[in-house]
Amino acid sequence: MAEVSIDPLTPIAFLERTVRVFPNKTAVVYGDRRWTYAQFTERVGRFAGALKRAGVAPGDRVAVLAPNVPEILEAHFAVLRAGGVLVAINTRLNAAEVGYILNHSGAKVVIADVELAPQVVEAPERLRTNPLLVNLQDPVAGVMGSPMDGPSFEEFVSGADVVPIAGSIDDEQSLTSINYTSGTTGQPKGVMYTHRGATLNALAEIIVHKLERDSVFLWTLPLFHCNGWCFPWAVTALGGTHVLLRTIDPAKMIELIRSERVTHFNGAPTVLLMLAEAPEAQGIRFDPPIRVAMGGSPPSPTLLGRLEELGVSVIHLYGLTETYGPHVYCQLQPEWESLDVAGRAKVMSRQGVPYHTVTHLRVADEEMRDVPADGETIGEVLMRGNNVMKGYFEDPEATAEAFSGGWFHSGDLGVVHPDGYIELRDRKKDIIISGGENISTIEVEHTIVQHPAVLECAVVATPHEKWGEVPKAFVSLRPGAQVGEQELIDFCRERLAHFKCPKFVEFTELPKTSTGKTQKFVLRSREFANSDKRIG
Repeated sequence: MAEVSIDPLTPIAFLERTVRVFPNKTAVVYGDRRWTYAQFTERVGRFAGALKRAGVAPGDRVAVLAPNVPEILEAHFAVLRAGGVLVAINTRLNAAEVGYILNHSGAKVVIADVELAPQVVEAPERLRTNPLLVNLQDPVAGVMGSPMDGPSFEEFVSGADVVPIAGSIDDEQSLTSINYTSGTTGQPKGVMYTHRGATLNALAEIIVHKLERDSVFLWTLPLFHCNGWCFPWAVTALGGTHVLLRTIDPAKMIELIRSERVTHFNGAPTVLLMLAEAPEAQGIRFDPPIRVAMGGSPPSPTLLGRLEELGVSVIHLYGLTETYGPHVYCQLQPEWESLDVAGRAKVMSRQGVPYHTVTHLRVADEEMRDVPADGETIGEVLMRGNNVMKGYFEDPEATAEAFSGGWFHSGDLGVVHPDGYIELRDRKKDIIISGGENISTIEVEHTIVQHPAVLECAVVATPHEKWGEVPKAFVSLRPGAQVGEQELIDFCRERLAHFKCPKFVEFTELPKTSTGKTQKFVLRSREFANSDKRIG
């Protein structure tokens, strides 16, 4: 019997199919520039050829430090086509952090936007691998120059051969990318994605978010963040259109939504809040509604209601860098669709069920036993399978710790409801233990944002002489709104058990990550560093 050949799973095959089926369809929009899939594929091939010409061999790392511009989208295909491994770096990191990632990953080529290149040039330690430095210029934004000692991107790719996919791929071992964590409790760790995992996650995104041929995807989510949750590959697989946005600007978002007939975008609650609160959004409604995948904290009833008025349909999801981005989503049941806004917000506060390419999801106690599905017993969320990282790059000890007992330990605490949907209660490091009682900061935050004066809120532990620690709320108010500390505390006491209510409230702007998530660790560290064991 003849041996049957089985092709490996790889996301770069998506582009090969789409250019065959839709060569003349618009692939990318950036400013007033547009590329068809035929043109985009040629650019990707020439980019890959330039990498090979520069000596990039299979397994070599190629780093890109750039906002959402065409070249970082192209890198998601070109680096892989050349056999390399993409290292897309967080644009908000400082020079020391960027230098650490470049050295740890051993990047052979570093492509940096000229506005961000100082983070490379000013790295306090010399780049040990002596990488080729390429200056990425952006004529659309008027950002030009060559701050690094190397060619411009156009010079780098000029005259390079357009190359096909390089060599064979072991889809379970070959890496697509290394994505570095934020490093809030030490040096960043490099999360390794495989071709198989990236392909399956992209296919799941297509199903969950109902992507199709006519989808138009607005890039508000940073492409460096978990490889844009694998959406570069998912949107391309269906022949959809990528609309790129260099910086988050609600007015520009609305302009592009209308002019390009955007159907989808992703983002943290902060991005959606910015859009809903923008003056340009008042009095308008997108029809048909735009599908938006929202990571981070679940939508409050107030935000959900405003988004529905705006014509934005929210899908709440949950995942980590270690799970290729989204791993779980709150799949709406038919009967939920008739609930009022408050009712839907309540069920959508649950993280939900696994993606279609994910089956292994548990909530377990410290002995690795499943907690009962009672909606009350708290355990740690555990995952394993195709959509969990291969491990941490060059860090076997951290990898072994993360996969203790054969499951990936998320560090998130949650419960399982009788219908099988999981709900997060807190990060292990965020849970407040006050006088022996566990307090979910998420529950307190959801209560505080119900107050009409509150725009955003974060709750963390603050030291207390009697109770060990108690909740403290950091609150930003809506423009022109006023509310006092005691009024907000009383508001909570009317809705929560008193021990859960914040003992202190500070009105301030919340520190955020580059993806819009509140940096609770910054607030918590500040509280414990300045503590005098409050009594109150």
